[in-house]
Amino acid sequence: MNTSTLVLTIIAIVMAVISFRQGKPVLAKGLSISWQTIKRTAILLLLAFSIVGFINVLSPQDLVHQLIGPGSGLSGLIVGVATGMLLPGGPYVVFPLIASLYEAGAGIGPTLAVVTSWASLALLSVSFELPFLGWRFSALRLSIGLAIPLLVGIAGQLLFGP
Repeated sequence: MNTSTLVLTIIAIVMAVISFRQGKPVLAKGLSISWQTIKRTAILLLLAFSIVGFINVLSPQDLVHQLIGPGSGLSGLIVGVATGMLLPGGPYVVFPLIASLYEAGAGIGPTLAVVTSWASLALLSVSFELPFLGWRFSALRLSIGLAIPLLVGIAGQLLFGP
């Protein structure tokens, strides 16, 4: 059992105990909502982890090294930012994919750029943002935010890797 699993297990147990102390209906409601969430996301997790497995087997490590490897420089950071912007899905889908790239030889800087870009610039979110906030807001957010993943990637390369 790794640290993350242990911490999540402790949190879940503590929350279940607190719910139980507030009454069995609260505990039952919490378990019911948990089960509904599991049913909704189980297929997504299964598919995401299947994709990760295939990426690990099929990803050409030479290409990963060339495009976003430790020595890829500024071009690797730019590819990392673009990759992050295009990644679809939530964290349970995206982080296993990014981990596969990292394990296949992506450098720390480009990997940080991918994560930061996905979190702040994901293009799929624009389709939700536009109807509520408009083109001007989206264009400003994207243009101002574009520098952040590059800066994070550069800092990561300077501090932690080649």
